[in-house]
Amino acid sequence: MEAQTKPRAAVELDFAVRGAETVAHAAVPTIAFRLAIENRGDAPVRSIVLDTQVQIAARRRSYGKREQEMLGDLFGTPDRWATTLRTLAWQRVTQPVPAFVGSTVVDLEVACTYDFEVAAAKYLAALGDGDVPLEFQFSGTVFYGGPGGALQTAMIGWDREADYRLPVSVWRATMDRYFAGTAWLRLERETFERLYAYRSRHALLSWEAAIDLLLEQQG
Repeated sequence: MEAQTKPRAAVELDFAVRGAETVAHAAVPTIAFRLAIENRGDAPVRSIVLDTQVQIAARRRSYGKREQEMLGDLFGTPDRWATTLRTLAWQRVTQPVPAFVGSTVVDLEVACTYDFEVAAAKYLAALGDGDVPLEFQFSGTVFYGGPGGALQTAMIGWDREADYRLPVSVWRATMDRYFAGTAWLRLERETFERLYAYRSRHALLSWEAAIDLLLEQQG
């Protein structure tokens, strides 16, 4: 009896991240990841509505002493990291992918923020060098040409993933392009008004001078 071969799927997608760079002209700091998509199936892809969850796999790298101190707000002291060090959600991106046959490469644009109320921003700002271990998880809908050219759809399996190690230098270059030599701190209005009054009371010329004087007074 002849062995039966499994029929080839019409659409079977694989994903890989091939690089990352700062987007030169964007409304907010943005990193473009070069995303390679390969269809191992035999149908032409008409388009994809691609949903990507980008996560920071914090357990997949080591940390220097200064980085450990900076990350205390997120994970506590290093002696607790065996239980507190965790994966952080960074961004979720939905974008269309145009038609292709076989394979294609697209830019997956991920916005960055200096809002230190966001855990991912705290984490990235704490890193001195090295790289950021990222996990990309893909889902969405594929539109492809079926028999006779009829348009058909398929869902991207939840097991479609890719890993990438983003150089910290790329993230810093992206932020410096928009906030060169500065960082942003969000304050409650009442706290801001108290700081404003302190600055005026001491006739200080800048916010940096007000905060520096407060830090000096704290020893």
